[in-house]
Amino acid sequence: MRTTTRLMALVPAVVLAATACGTGGGPGEDELVLTFANSYTEDHPHTRCGIDLVAERVAEADAGFSVDTFPNSTLGSNTETFASVMSGDIDMDVQGSAALGSSYEPIGVLDAAYAFRDADHLFGYFDSEASQPLRDGFEEATGAKILDAWYFGDRHFTANRPIRTPGDLEGLRMRFPDSPIYLANAEAMGAEPTTVAFEEVYLALQQGTVDGQENPVPTIAGDNFDEVQSHISLTGHQIGSQMIVVSGQTWDALSAEQQEVLQSAVTSVREDNRACIEEAEEEILAEWRADGAMEIVDDVDVEAFRSRVQDYFAQNLEGEQRELYESFQETE
Repeated sequence: MRTTTRLMALVPAVVLAATACGTGGGPGEDELVLTFANSYTEDHPHTRCGIDLVAERVAEADAGFSVDTFPNSTLGSNTETFASVMSGDIDMDVQGSAALGSSYEPIGVLDAAYAFRDADHLFGYFDSEASQPLRDGFEEATGAKILDAWYFGDRHFTANRPIRTPGDLEGLRMRFPDSPIYLANAEAMGAEPTTVAFEEVYLALQQGTVDGQENPVPTIAGDNFDEVQSHISLTGHQIGSQMIVVSGQTWDALSAEQQEVLQSAVTSVREDNRACIEEAEEEILAEWRADGAMEIVDDVDVEAFRSRVQDYFAQNLEGEQRELYESFQETE
């Protein structure tokens, strides 16, 4: 009931969008306020070096609208918020490709293990013409528009022992998100996946329900997994990406000038956000090395993992997802 009431309260914002844009949003009129949801804490790089910066740059443009941010799952879980973006009850959201895959399956393959070499490779693909059919297909299927892709960080394994080769995963119950591409990643790398809700991962690690998990460094630190895990193995098996999406209804309600301002704000933040993520990774790893909170395993046989994964996907991905995965490899 609380979630329903909360989301219903956002409906007037969509009505306001149509009113403000229809009248030009001049002085003395109500200003359009866009709701921008995310599931991260206020001090997460995606919030303080991403979403908050978008709001600031839109405000600086003084184009007759503003962005109001809602961190820490204030407007609901990821599943709830993107459904609300599709319906127009929430204007903007930050979502991982795997989560969006439940609404448009092909996009999930962006989160496939070793799909990209690094963040530059990811952005190179996303900025190329090769990505346009994926963007168009997503918009047609969901009614939502992808404004840009942001870097989320490289995902690594944590456990209470080092993981240097695929064989080291044998016998370990590794927590993976409950989505088709993540479960495929687990099988491709030779892991035994256990699906646990993210909010329950710390307790599952503490109680031994699972033996390890995989996430980017800032997430591992931010959720205190270093308190219940002794090793982080730098597999870098996934170049994490997050899509910045906007409701089609909201986008159509904006004037051409406002669309340009919003697109520019989101795109201009990409590099600031990436730098913030990478700086956080470096600082956290340095702290762990200094205080011994976690042993950093940096002699992982990444090529053994990569070769195994790419062989697996060559045999098991089908249709559009296979074509996309192969197109990633061809992008410089």
